[in-house]
Amino acid sequence: MNRKRILLLIVVLLVLAGTGYGFRLWNKGAKESPYISVAVEKGNVTQVVTATGTLSAVITVQVGSQVSGAIDKLFADFNSKVKKDQVVAQINQDKFKATVDQGRANLLAAQANVAKAKASLEDAQRTLERNKELRKRDLIAQSDFDTSQANYDAAAAQYEVNKAQVNQAQAGLNQSKVDLDNTVIRSPVDGIVVSRNVDVGQTVAASLQAPVLFLIANDLSKMQVDTNVSEGDVGNVWVDQDVTFTVDAYPTRRFRGKVLQVRNAAIMVQNVVTYDAVIGVDNAELLLKPGMTANAEFLVSRKEAVLKVPNAALRFRPPSERQPTQVPAAGQAAGASSGPGGGGAGRRGPPDAGQGSRSREGGGNRQGTVYVLREEKATPIRVRLGISDGTYAEVVGGDLQVNDQVILSMASQTSTQGQRRFFGF
Repeated sequence: MNRKRILLLIVVLLVLAGTGYGFRLWNKGAKESPYISVAVEKGNVTQVVTATGTLSAVITVQVGSQVSGAIDKLFADFNSKVKKDQVVAQINQDKFKATVDQGRANLLAAQANVAKAKASLEDAQRTLERNKELRKRDLIAQSDFDTSQANYDAAAAQYEVNKAQVNQAQAGLNQSKVDLDNTVIRSPVDGIVVSRNVDVGQTVAASLQAPVLFLIANDLSKMQVDTNVSEGDVGNVWVDQDVTFTVDAYPTRRFRGKVLQVRNAAIMVQNVVTYDAVIGVDNAELLLKPGMTANAEFLVSRKEAVLKVPNAALRFRPPSERQPTQVPAAGQAAGASSGPGGGGAGRRGPPDAGQGSRSREGGGNRQGTVYVLREEKATPIRVRLGISDGTYAEVVGGDLQVNDQVILSMASQTSTQGQRRFFGF
């Protein structure tokens, strides 16, 4: 019995001794490796400029009315396919037909007045000719001759006035006919009705400007995206540049396009300056619709099978080399490193890289410092950087090799303290 107790006690002591020795070895290993590191590798790095925009048809026509009145008939609705000169709506014509009839009557009256004035003119001319002969024979007074001459001149002037009134009445009749024709609204282009803004019975007023009745997209198979590119990134956007974008309706699908224009007109909203970069898109499948929000990425540069390091490694500094903590100045990102690897907030690529030096070719003149784990020590290495995709940066120069362990941060001591409390040390 005593022998069994002795054996059990020995086994328990051995287990406790082994556990303590193993924990000491584990704790010693943790102390020897206080860093979190990752191996340098080769891979692809793609530098892009991101922007948001809105999809729209390349040609969108607003169909309005040049006359006022109540909508009598509608011949097109949302998504209707229409042809050029096809009737899409009609305004009530009763008033305009009455105006045309009145114009015709005014024209007839003016023409009758011309005939009357012509007869008066001919009568005055005959009287003047008679008085001329009588005056030559001194059979009438000079005053009577002068009166006949004045009557002739007045009749001639009235005849010209009545002829002008005929032209005026004709012009009024033509205008009435034009207004009557304008009550029939026709499509100016072939396309699809995107929007209908009126209903039957609704009154439209064209006193100041033509009211928009329909919005017709000429061809939805060709669309464009108007994007707002920030002034800091517009230097990396150019015509014929490849662009990919996504829309919320198809989040897993990437659509492709090319830059058609980079417009020079600045757009300023709350002191933020952006520029409109127009992207041409092929929408043969008609999946994209006007008004959709597009999240675009402009391909600036792409490098394949290049040496790359995480941007986190460019921001790391050992505790012994860190500067005292200071309150960030206004506009400075909290936690941004002030050493050679520091950088501003809101920039793409490694924070320590001079973002102002970015170019279409990807730069290559930016400098940075990474710390490599060599013989369990953090060894600083200066590297020359190329392009960045926001997570990784291309390494184009420096004493850095594949599989070198670059340090990302200090190892956390939380798990070690928890293990000590668990074992009671």
